[in-house]
Amino acid sequence: MSDDNAAAADPPVFSAMLTPHRSLPAKGFVGLVALAVGLALLTGLIFGRLGAWPIVGFCGLDVALLVAAFLVNYRAARAYEEVEVHWHEVVLRQVASNGRTREYRFNPAWVRLEIDRLDDEGIVRIAFFSHGRGVELARFLNPEDRTSFAAALKRAIGHARGRPSA
Repeated sequence: MSDDNAAAADPPVFSAMLTPHRSLPAKGFVGLVALAVGLALLTGLIFGRLGAWPIVGFCGLDVALLVAAFLVNYRAARAYEEVEVHWHEVVLRQVASNGRTREYRFNPAWVRLEIDRLDDEGIVRIAFFSHGRGVELARFLNPEDRTSFAAALKRAIGHARGRPSA
């Protein structure tokens, strides 16, 4: 049986794709840049009229730095993680913003889900451990999302082991 047939015969018990949250959509970014360009032009015109022409270049530099910062932020947002729990394995696929992929496979009977919690913050860390090897996941989720994700993942792994998890 090929890997594709095995995957079709064993659909995941649990599957999740985790992506970083970005609060400013592309349309908002265009509006913000347009506003920044408008303010920079207005400021540049005022200072240019007053004879302080070197200030005009710095106004453009501010806009360029703002755009560069957002582009770096949006590039980082291309990273994601996929988690699948099957009856025979747990798969974690971490894809960096540059496309580099790391894949980890664990046996659900042997994998340990480690959850670190702080009283005032909630869940601050989730990691898989098995056979002396560990990998952290869901780093870019906020504590509330991390809490609900950890609970669902714990239930799925317990289900894959053949017993429900509280």
